[in-house]
Amino acid sequence: MKLVVKNRIYAGVCLFVAIIGMGPELRNNRQKPSKAARQTQVASNSRRENHPKHGHTTAQPSRMRVPIDWHKSSETVPYPDLATTKDFWVKVSLKKNRTYLYDGKKLLYTMYSTGGMYKRNPQTGKMESMTPTGTYYAQAERGDSFFNSSLNEGANYYVSWLDHGTYLFHSVPTVAGGAYNVKEADKLGKSTGSHGCIRLSIPDAQWMSTHLPVGTKIVIVN
Repeated sequence: MKLVVKNRIYAGVCLFVAIIGMGPELRNNRQKPSKAARQTQVASNSRRENHPKHGHTTAQPSRMRVPIDWHKSSETVPYPDLATTKDFWVKVSLKKNRTYLYDGKKLLYTMYSTGGMYKRNPQTGKMESMTPTGTYYAQAERGDSFFNSSLNEGANYYVSWLDHGTYLFHSVPTVAGGAYNVKEADKLGKSTGSHGCIRLSIPDAQWMSTHLPVGTKIVIVN
């Protein structure tokens, strides 16, 4: 009788040890999906990211430069060739801190940007951006640099889109003497901060100043 009990206890202990030994393998099997499953998930994520929304496709996250670097272009691919576009236009999202370049409904390029600070409108009581929203068109005024003494702020590579030099696309801001204001530049793509203009990284601003055709439609949304 004692022998039978001991054998049963021994068998139970062996079974327990075997199960414990299999534990990590079972956990690993639960945590690591098959290669086919991983590929399916990646494809699914890609479809969600690029699913058309309001008639427009969204940015390829793998193309965006991470972390944001205002010294460099926003994407790791070349800028679009406007000679091959049929319906080029620009959309600025103040809320998302992004500027999108489109050919019709096709997204060509996404730029990190920073729009106007939000202030309370005394008439409506609502918080409104210092950047006006609506549809505008690129203007002829553009250049390599400027400095606004009343704001004690300047920038490089600008192009006007409203009021002929009042509202611009331009680089992250500079201080007197031409050095970049690092504190303000670090807001790029993360928060608002301008007095109404749209700030871009240095290379993005240079591309816009050089390549944005006069008359290009620019839609700014809140």
